[in-house]
Amino acid sequence: MILDIARLMLFPALMAFAAASDLLTMTIPNRVSLALLAGFAVLAPLSGMGVHDILSHVGAGALVLAVAFAMFAMGWVGGGDAKIAAAVGLWFGFEHLLEYLVLASLFGGVLTMLLLQFRLWPLPYRLASQTWLARLHDKRTGIPYGIALALGALLVYPETVWIKTIDLAHLAMR
Repeated sequence: MILDIARLMLFPALMAFAAASDLLTMTIPNRVSLALLAGFAVLAPLSGMGVHDILSHVGAGALVLAVAFAMFAMGWVGGGDAKIAAAVGLWFGFEHLLEYLVLASLFGGVLTMLLLQFRLWPLPYRLASQTWLARLHDKRTGIPYGIALALGALLVYPETVWIKTIDLAHLAMR
């Protein structure tokens, strides 16, 4: 039961925290990516994932890390975005990786368009005192892409083996 609760709550909670952190501070703390890595390392074997499957998931995470850090080196994404995307790749493996990347890209495009439009309007005086909102409104700052990465991950997660193997009816009865 504790294993089911961990699989049900850990990943979504960390993704929500990453999105909120990126929105409010334009950073995703390393501890979020490390917690996702540690959570996978503990939950994968406890959930019955075999060595081959674990290595496949590690390969997916490593591939995303390599591509994302190349994008980071070119200044296209932030370092926190690259690390969180790789951690999601680790959790999803190749089975759900393409779906996740497509959704995150679509959400990222919409988020970028909305922020660019938002930055064209003057920020009302009462809202300008909010540091995080003023930073978000500033045309010189980037896009908090962690929001798009988290949204994509949260939409795909219910379709993964992490959730599909949970007996939700059994959890509800307790």
